[in-house]
Amino acid sequence: MKNDTKIAIILLILVVFIVTVPIFALKGAEFGGSDDAGSQKVEEIEGEYEPWFTPLLETALKGEIPGEVESLLFCVQTGIGVGVVAFFMGRFVERKKYEESSNTR
Repeated sequence: MKNDTKIAIILLILVVFIVTVPIFALKGAEFGGSDDAGSQKVEEIEGEYEPWFTPLLETALKGEIPGEVESLLFCVQTGIGVGVVAFFMGRFVERKKYEESSNTR
């Protein structure tokens, strides 16, 4: 097995470990979003809290977005962001390789 393959497998195992340990170590913990935490903190400080606006999709659907759909939209947004970052990182790496190969000629 190549050294790179070993490193990749070790890193994948490490990622799985990092993701699963908090789930089992913090039994009964609630993992809420930052939006909820922020609005709760504002209510503690100011008392009655009323949002300035409602999200566009909630207005269009005349109700809350189901949690699964909200998670799906978040994952799609994350995938697009990762794709853009990976594209530009690849471009920078290839540009550097091209410049190095053209300088050696």
